[in-house]
Amino acid sequence: MVKTKKEFISTDEAPKAIGTYSQAVKVGDIVFLSGQIPLDPKTMKLVGENSANGINMQIRQVFENLSSVANASGGSLKDIVKLNLYLTDLAHFPLVNEIMEEYFTAPFPARAAVGVSSLPKQSMFEGEAIMILTKSV
Repeated sequence: MVKTKKEFISTDEAPKAIGTYSQAVKVGDIVFLSGQIPLDPKTMKLVGENSANGINMQIRQVFENLSSVANASGGSLKDIVKLNLYLTDLAHFPLVNEIMEEYFTAPFPARAAVGVSSLPKQSMFEGEAIMILTKSV
């Protein structure tokens, strides 16, 4: 049996881990991207407020953070095959779909969207992903 080594991914272009986790872990061609909340990577402060415009900013920041970690892993959002999204208010689900179309193109990754009672730092949105790196021929 061949043992595949793990590579731990870290980039300053995404928020630093605020706990005991890595931004991503790469095993072979599979990359597991940790949950990203809408922190500005430069200030480590939450973007947006708990308002209609705030959720818009938070959704975009999460996708930007996921994109940065994907890039640091050697891929991009187009390589994501599974996306898990967490919202503190499922009424924002249509907005998530709308903004997601700015970051992803069809065919879209498999996805789950889950309503939760709270998220770290009182954010309203979080996203995590699994990415498969494909080699160009």
